[in-house]
Amino acid sequence: MLKKRLGNSALEVTDFCLGTMTWGEQNSAPEAHAQIEQALAMGINFIDTAEMYPVPPGRETQGRTETILGEWLAKNPARRAEFVLASKIAGPGRRDWIRDGDTKVSAKTIPWALDDSLRRLHTDCIDLYQIHWPDRNVPMFGGWQFDVHKEKDTTPILEQIQALSAAITAGKIRAYGLSNETCFGVCEFVRLARENGLPAPASIQNGYNLVIRTFDGDLAEASHRLQVPLLAYSPLAMGLLSGKYMTAEGVIAPFDKPPAPAVADARVGRFPQFGDRYKRPRALLAAAEYDRLARRHGLSPLTLALAFVRQRFFVASTILGATSVAQLQAQVQAGDTVLSPEILRDIEEIHSIYTSPAGQ
Repeated sequence: MLKKRLGNSALEVTDFCLGTMTWGEQNSAPEAHAQIEQALAMGINFIDTAEMYPVPPGRETQGRTETILGEWLAKNPARRAEFVLASKIAGPGRRDWIRDGDTKVSAKTIPWALDDSLRRLHTDCIDLYQIHWPDRNVPMFGGWQFDVHKEKDTTPILEQIQALSAAITAGKIRAYGLSNETCFGVCEFVRLARENGLPAPASIQNGYNLVIRTFDGDLAEASHRLQVPLLAYSPLAMGLLSGKYMTAEGVIAPFDKPPAPAVADARVGRFPQFGDRYKRPRALLAAAEYDRLARRHGLSPLTLALAFVRQRFFVASTILGATSVAQLQAQVQAGDTVLSPEILRDIEEIHSIYTSPAGQ
Protein backbone atom coordinates (compact mmCIF):
# COMPACT_ATOMS: atom_id res chain seq x y z
CA MET A 1 0.00 0.00 0.00
CA LEU A 2 1.38 3.40 -0.99
CA LYS A 3 2.12 6.15 1.53
CA LYS A 4 1.92 9.88 0.93
CA ARG A 5 3.01 12.81 3.07
CA LEU A 6 0.34 15.24 4.23
CA GLY A 7 1.46 18.70 3.15
CA ASN A 8 4.44 20.05 5.05
CA SER A 9 3.68 17.94 8.11
CA ALA A 10 5.63 14.88 9.20
CA LEU A 11 2.57 12.65 8.74
CA GLU A 12 2.68 9.88 6.16
CA VAL A 13 -0.57 8.08 5.43
CA THR A 14 -1.57 5.10 3.33
CA ASP A 15 -3.65 5.80 0.26
CA PHE A 16 -6.60 4.11 1.94
CA CYS A 17 -8.02 5.30 5.24
CA LEU A 18 -10.46 3.53 7.54
CA GLY A 19 -13.57 5.67 8.04
CA THR A 20 -15.57 5.24 11.23
CA MET A 21 -18.82 7.18 10.96
CA THR A 22 -21.03 4.05 11.17
CA TRP A 23 -19.54 2.92 14.48
CA GLY A 24 -22.06 3.24 17.25
CA GLU A 25 -25.06 3.40 14.95
CA GLN A 26 -24.87 0.75 12.21
CA ASN A 27 -21.90 -1.01 13.80
CA SER A 28 -21.44 -2.33 17.32
CA ALA A 29 -18.17 -1.94 19.21
CA PRO A 30 -17.05 -5.54 18.48
CA GLU A 31 -17.75 -5.02 14.77
CA ALA A 32 -15.81 -1.75 14.79
CA HIS A 33 -12.88 -3.35 16.59
CA ALA A 34 -12.82 -6.14 14.00
CA GLN A 35 -12.60 -3.49 11.26
CA ILE A 36 -9.62 -1.90 13.02
CA GLU A 37 -7.84 -5.23 13.25
CA GLN A 38 -8.53 -6.01 9.59
CA ALA A 39 -7.46 -2.57 8.37
CA LEU A 40 -4.15 -2.79 10.21
CA ALA A 41 -3.62 -6.33 8.92
CA MET A 42 -4.06 -5.08 5.34
CA GLY A 43 -1.49 -2.36 5.85
CA ILE A 44 -3.80 0.65 6.35
CA ASN A 45 -2.12 3.09 8.73
CA PHE A 46 -4.78 5.82 8.82
CA ILE A 47 -8.06 5.98 10.82
CA ASP A 48 -10.41 8.96 10.62
CA THR A 49 -13.11 9.86 13.12
CA ALA A 50 -14.90 12.94 14.50
CA GLU A 51 -16.47 14.24 17.70
CA MET A 52 -19.84 14.40 15.88
CA TYR A 53 -19.92 10.72 14.86
CA PRO A 54 -21.76 8.43 14.37
CA VAL A 55 -23.82 9.57 11.41
CA PRO A 56 -26.65 10.40 11.17
CA PRO A 57 -25.75 12.51 14.21
CA GLY A 58 -27.87 12.64 17.32
CA ARG A 59 -27.84 14.03 20.82
CA GLU A 60 -27.79 10.56 22.37
CA THR A 61 -25.07 9.12 20.15
CA GLN A 62 -22.65 12.05 19.75
CA GLY A 63 -19.12 11.03 20.70
CA ARG A 64 -19.92 7.32 20.64
CA THR A 65 -17.63 6.59 17.68
CA GLU A 66 -14.59 8.12 19.36
CA THR A 67 -15.49 6.19 22.52
CA ILE A 68 -15.57 2.90 20.62
CA LEU A 69 -12.20 3.60 19.03
CA GLY A 70 -10.87 4.66 22.42
CA GLU A 71 -12.00 1.39 23.99
CA TRP A 72 -9.88 -0.48 21.45
CA LEU A 73 -6.90 1.79 22.12
CA ALA A 74 -7.28 1.30 25.87
CA LYS A 75 -7.04 -2.46 25.34
CA ASN A 76 -4.20 -2.17 22.82
CA PRO A 77 -2.05 0.79 23.91
CA ALA A 78 1.09 -0.61 22.29
CA ARG A 79 -0.60 -0.49 18.88
CA ARG A 80 -1.28 3.25 18.97
CA ALA A 81 1.96 3.88 17.06
CA GLU A 82 0.80 1.70 14.15
CA PHE A 83 -1.53 4.28 12.66
CA VAL A 84 -2.17 7.95 12.07
CA LEU A 85 -5.22 9.00 14.07
CA ALA A 86 -7.42 11.81 12.75
CA SER A 87 -10.43 13.44 14.35
CA LYS A 88 -12.47 16.62 13.88
CA ILE A 89 -14.08 19.48 15.75
CA ALA A 90 -17.67 20.11 14.63
CA GLY A 91 -18.51 23.49 13.12
CA PRO A 92 -21.28 25.92 14.05
CA GLY A 93 -24.99 25.20 13.93
CA ARG A 94 -26.57 21.91 12.90
CA ARG A 95 -25.55 20.07 16.10
CA ASP A 96 -26.57 22.35 18.95
CA TRP A 97 -26.18 19.63 21.58
CA ILE A 98 -22.39 19.60 21.08
CA ARG A 99 -20.49 21.65 23.71
CA ASP A 100 -23.76 22.87 25.21
CA GLY A 101 -24.55 24.63 21.95
CA ASP A 102 -21.24 26.50 21.69
CA THR A 103 -20.30 25.16 18.26
CA LYS A 104 -18.14 28.03 17.09
CA VAL A 105 -14.62 27.04 16.05
CA SER A 106 -12.68 29.43 18.25
CA ALA A 107 -9.85 29.85 20.72
CA LYS A 108 -12.34 28.82 23.40
CA THR A 109 -13.90 25.76 21.75
CA ILE A 110 -10.87 24.21 20.00
CA PRO A 111 -9.09 23.19 23.25
CA TRP A 112 -12.46 22.24 24.78
CA ALA A 113 -13.40 19.92 21.92
CA LEU A 114 -9.86 18.57 21.62
CA ASP A 115 -9.62 17.62 25.29
CA ASP A 116 -13.02 15.89 25.08
CA SER A 117 -11.86 13.89 22.04
CA LEU A 118 -8.56 12.94 23.68
CA ARG A 119 -10.45 11.67 26.70
CA ARG A 120 -12.87 9.58 24.62
CA LEU A 121 -10.05 8.23 22.46
CA HIS A 122 -7.82 7.25 25.41
CA THR A 123 -4.79 8.89 23.83
CA ASP A 124 -2.66 11.92 24.64
CA CYS A 125 -2.20 13.03 21.04
CA ILE A 126 -4.33 13.17 17.87
CA ASP A 127 -2.11 13.14 14.81
CA LEU A 128 -4.39 15.14 12.50
CA TYR A 129 -7.06 17.41 13.99
CA GLN A 130 -9.50 18.81 11.45
CA ILE A 131 -12.16 21.54 11.35
CA HIS A 132 -15.15 19.45 10.27
CA TRP A 133 -16.77 22.32 8.38
CA PRO A 134 -15.98 26.03 8.27
CA ASP A 135 -17.05 28.44 10.97
CA ARG A 136 -18.09 30.95 8.31
CA ASN A 137 -20.91 30.85 5.76
CA VAL A 138 -20.01 28.56 2.85
CA PRO A 139 -21.95 26.26 0.50
CA MET A 140 -21.49 22.61 1.51
CA PHE A 141 -23.09 19.16 1.85
CA GLY A 142 -24.57 19.30 -1.64
CA GLY A 143 -24.72 23.07 -2.04
CA TRP A 144 -22.53 24.91 -4.51
CA GLN A 145 -23.76 28.49 -4.65
CA PHE A 146 -22.47 31.10 -2.21
CA ASP A 147 -25.39 32.95 -0.60
CA VAL A 148 -24.36 36.37 0.69
CA HIS A 149 -27.67 36.66 2.55
CA LYS A 150 -26.54 33.92 4.94
CA GLU A 151 -23.58 35.91 6.21
CA LYS A 152 -23.06 35.83 9.99
CA ASP A 153 -20.57 36.65 12.69
CA THR A 154 -17.63 34.29 12.39
CA THR A 155 -14.39 33.46 14.18
CA PRO A 156 -11.37 34.99 12.42
CA ILE A 157 -9.33 32.37 10.60
CA LEU A 158 -6.14 33.60 12.28
CA GLU A 159 -7.67 32.93 15.70
CA GLN A 160 -8.41 29.35 14.63
CA ILE A 161 -4.86 28.85 13.32
CA GLN A 162 -3.38 30.25 16.54
CA ALA A 163 -5.48 27.89 18.68
CA LEU A 164 -4.52 24.90 16.55
CA SER A 165 -0.87 25.95 16.60
CA ALA A 166 -1.03 26.15 20.39
CA ALA A 167 -2.36 22.57 20.45
CA ILE A 168 0.61 21.48 18.32
CA THR A 169 3.03 23.25 20.67
CA ALA A 170 1.34 21.56 23.64
CA GLY A 171 1.83 18.15 22.01
CA LYS A 172 -1.90 17.42 21.84
CA ILE A 173 -1.95 17.28 18.03
CA ARG A 174 0.78 16.86 15.43
CA ALA A 175 -0.90 18.70 12.55
CA TYR A 176 -4.23 20.20 11.60
CA GLY A 177 -6.45 19.97 8.55
CA LEU A 178 -9.57 21.43 6.95
CA SER A 179 -12.77 19.74 5.83
CA ASN A 180 -15.71 20.69 3.61
CA GLU A 181 -13.64 23.76 2.80
CA THR A 182 -13.57 26.08 -0.21
CA CYS A 183 -10.69 27.36 -2.34
CA PHE A 184 -10.90 30.72 -0.58
CA GLY A 185 -10.65 29.01 2.78
CA VAL A 186 -7.62 26.92 1.85
CA CYS A 187 -5.81 29.96 0.46
CA GLU A 188 -6.62 32.11 3.51
CA PHE A 189 -5.49 29.47 6.00
CA VAL A 190 -2.20 29.02 4.17
CA ARG A 191 -1.64 32.76 3.65
CA LEU A 192 -2.33 33.70 7.26
CA ALA A 193 -0.27 30.82 8.59
CA ARG A 194 2.74 31.80 6.49
CA GLU A 195 2.44 35.51 7.25
CA ASN A 196 2.36 34.80 10.99
CA GLY A 197 4.99 32.07 11.13
CA LEU A 198 2.44 29.40 12.09
CA PRO A 199 1.82 25.88 10.74
CA ALA A 200 -0.27 25.68 7.57
CA PRO A 201 -3.02 23.08 7.15
CA ALA A 202 -1.69 19.65 6.23
CA SER A 203 -4.78 18.44 4.35
CA ILE A 204 -8.34 19.08 3.26
CA GLN A 205 -11.08 16.45 3.62
CA ASN A 206 -13.92 16.99 1.14
CA GLY A 207 -16.46 14.77 -0.56
CA TYR A 208 -15.11 13.51 -3.88
CA ASN A 209 -16.40 10.81 -6.22
CA LEU A 210 -17.63 10.29 -9.78
CA VAL A 211 -20.76 12.37 -9.14
CA ILE A 212 -19.10 15.06 -6.98
CA ARG A 213 -16.09 16.50 -8.78
CA THR A 214 -16.18 20.16 -7.83
CA PHE A 215 -12.68 19.71 -6.37
CA ASP A 216 -11.33 19.33 -9.92
CA GLY A 217 -11.32 23.11 -10.52
CA ASP A 218 -9.78 25.84 -8.42
CA LEU A 219 -9.50 23.60 -5.36
CA ALA A 220 -7.29 21.18 -7.27
CA GLU A 221 -4.98 24.05 -8.23
CA ALA A 222 -4.86 25.37 -4.67
CA SER A 223 -4.30 21.86 -3.32
CA HIS A 224 -1.38 21.29 -5.68
CA ARG A 225 0.32 24.67 -5.43
CA LEU A 226 -0.12 25.09 -1.67
CA GLN A 227 0.61 21.45 -0.79
CA VAL A 228 -2.70 20.74 0.90
CA PRO A 229 -3.69 17.29 -0.45
CA LEU A 230 -7.21 15.90 -0.45
CA LEU A 231 -8.52 13.22 1.86
CA ALA A 232 -11.47 12.08 -0.23
CA TYR A 233 -14.56 11.04 1.67
CA SER A 234 -17.67 9.31 0.27
CA PRO A 235 -15.85 7.79 -2.74
CA LEU A 236 -18.88 5.53 -3.34
CA ALA A 237 -21.45 8.33 -2.91
CA MET A 238 -23.21 6.55 -0.03
CA GLY A 239 -23.27 3.33 -2.07
CA LEU A 240 -24.79 4.93 -5.15
CA LEU A 241 -21.66 4.03 -7.16
CA SER A 242 -21.28 0.51 -5.75
CA GLY A 243 -23.66 -1.10 -8.24
CA LYS A 244 -26.01 -2.49 -5.63
CA TYR A 245 -28.86 -0.14 -6.58
CA MET A 246 -28.78 -0.92 -10.31
CA THR A 247 -32.02 -2.55 -11.46
CA ALA A 248 -32.49 -5.30 -14.04
CA GLU A 249 -33.79 -2.60 -16.37
CA GLY A 250 -30.41 -0.85 -16.31
CA VAL A 251 -31.45 2.16 -14.25
CA ILE A 252 -31.00 3.27 -10.66
CA ALA A 253 -34.34 3.91 -9.05
CA PRO A 254 -34.62 6.84 -6.63
CA PHE A 255 -33.20 5.28 -3.50
CA ASP A 256 -35.19 7.46 -1.18
CA LYS A 257 -37.94 4.91 -1.83
CA PRO A 258 -38.13 1.70 0.22
CA PRO A 259 -35.04 -0.27 -0.86
CA ALA A 260 -34.92 -3.85 -1.95
CA PRO A 261 -34.42 -6.42 0.82
CA ALA A 262 -30.78 -6.88 -0.20
CA VAL A 263 -30.00 -3.29 0.71
CA ALA A 264 -32.58 -2.73 3.43
CA ASP A 265 -29.84 -2.40 6.06
CA ALA A 266 -27.83 0.10 4.02
CA ARG A 267 -27.66 3.67 5.28
CA VAL A 268 -30.10 4.98 2.68
CA GLY A 269 -32.56 2.30 3.75
CA ARG A 270 -32.24 2.85 7.48
CA PHE A 271 -32.01 6.65 7.28
CA PRO A 272 -34.03 7.80 4.25
CA GLN A 273 -33.75 11.44 5.32
CA PHE A 274 -29.97 11.32 4.89
CA GLY A 275 -27.84 12.00 1.78
CA ASP A 276 -30.25 14.03 -0.34
CA ARG A 277 -27.50 15.14 -2.72
CA TYR A 278 -27.13 11.55 -3.96
CA LYS A 279 -30.85 11.23 -4.69
CA ARG A 280 -30.95 13.98 -7.32
CA PRO A 281 -32.28 12.75 -10.68
CA ARG A 282 -29.11 13.60 -12.61
CA ALA A 283 -26.95 11.91 -9.99
CA LEU A 284 -28.98 8.72 -10.45
CA LEU A 285 -28.67 8.96 -14.24
CA ALA A 286 -24.93 9.56 -14.03
CA ALA A 287 -24.43 6.64 -11.64
CA ALA A 288 -26.21 4.34 -14.08
CA GLU A 289 -23.91 5.51 -16.88
CA TYR A 290 -20.82 4.81 -14.77
CA ASP A 291 -22.24 1.42 -13.86
CA ARG A 292 -22.64 0.52 -17.54
CA LEU A 293 -19.17 1.87 -18.33
CA ALA A 294 -17.57 -0.30 -15.66
CA ARG A 295 -19.29 -3.46 -16.85
CA ARG A 296 -18.43 -2.69 -20.46
CA HIS A 297 -14.76 -2.73 -19.47
CA GLY A 298 -15.08 -5.87 -17.39
CA LEU A 299 -14.89 -4.05 -14.06
CA SER A 300 -17.24 -3.87 -11.13
CA PRO A 301 -18.80 -0.44 -10.48
CA LEU A 302 -17.07 -0.59 -7.08
CA THR A 303 -13.68 -0.92 -8.75
CA LEU A 304 -14.31 1.91 -11.18
CA ALA A 305 -15.43 4.31 -8.45
CA LEU A 306 -12.65 3.60 -5.96
CA ALA A 307 -9.82 3.30 -8.47
CA PHE A 308 -10.81 6.59 -10.08
CA VAL A 309 -10.58 8.51 -6.81
CA ARG A 310 -7.36 6.82 -5.77
CA GLN A 311 -5.65 7.81 -9.05
CA ARG A 312 -6.37 11.53 -8.85
CA PHE A 313 -3.13 13.51 -8.49
CA PHE A 314 -4.42 15.62 -5.59
CA VAL A 315 -5.70 12.72 -3.45
CA ALA A 316 -3.46 11.64 -0.58
CA SER A 317 -5.88 9.07 0.86
CA THR A 318 -9.31 7.67 0.07
CA ILE A 319 -11.55 7.20 3.10
CA LEU A 320 -13.37 3.87 3.06
CA GLY A 321 -16.67 3.42 4.84
CA ALA A 322 -17.65 -0.17 5.52
CA THR A 323 -20.16 -1.84 7.80
CA SER A 324 -18.38 -5.22 7.77
CA VAL A 325 -14.92 -6.67 7.49
CA ALA A 326 -15.95 -8.30 4.20
CA GLN A 327 -16.95 -4.92 2.75
CA LEU A 328 -13.66 -3.40 3.87
CA GLN A 329 -11.67 -6.19 2.23
CA ALA A 330 -13.65 -5.87 -0.99
CA GLN A 331 -13.14 -2.11 -1.13
CA VAL A 332 -9.38 -2.31 -0.64
CA GLN A 333 -9.11 -5.01 -3.30
CA ALA A 334 -11.32 -3.09 -5.72
CA GLY A 335 -9.51 0.19 -5.25
CA ASP A 336 -6.10 -1.36 -5.82
CA THR A 337 -6.59 -1.17 -9.59
CA VAL A 338 -5.08 1.14 -12.20
CA LEU A 339 -7.60 2.41 -14.74
CA SER A 340 -6.44 2.53 -18.33
CA PRO A 341 -6.27 5.76 -20.36
CA GLU A 342 -9.23 4.49 -22.40
CA ILE A 343 -11.39 4.05 -19.30
CA LEU A 344 -10.37 7.47 -18.01
CA ARG A 345 -11.38 9.03 -21.35
CA ASP A 346 -14.75 7.29 -21.15
CA ILE A 347 -15.22 8.66 -17.63
CA GLU A 348 -14.56 12.18 -18.88
CA GLU A 349 -17.15 11.76 -21.65
CA ILE A 350 -19.82 10.92 -19.09
CA HIS A 351 -18.61 13.72 -16.83
CA SER A 352 -18.98 16.25 -19.67
CA ILE A 353 -22.70 15.38 -19.78
CA TYR A 354 -23.27 14.92 -16.04
CA THR A 355 -20.92 17.45 -14.44
CA SER A 356 -20.90 16.96 -10.66
CA PRO A 357 -24.65 16.18 -10.55
CA ALA A 358 -24.62 15.69 -6.77
CA GLY A 359 -23.22 19.17 -6.13
CA GLN A 360 -20.35 19.75 -3.71
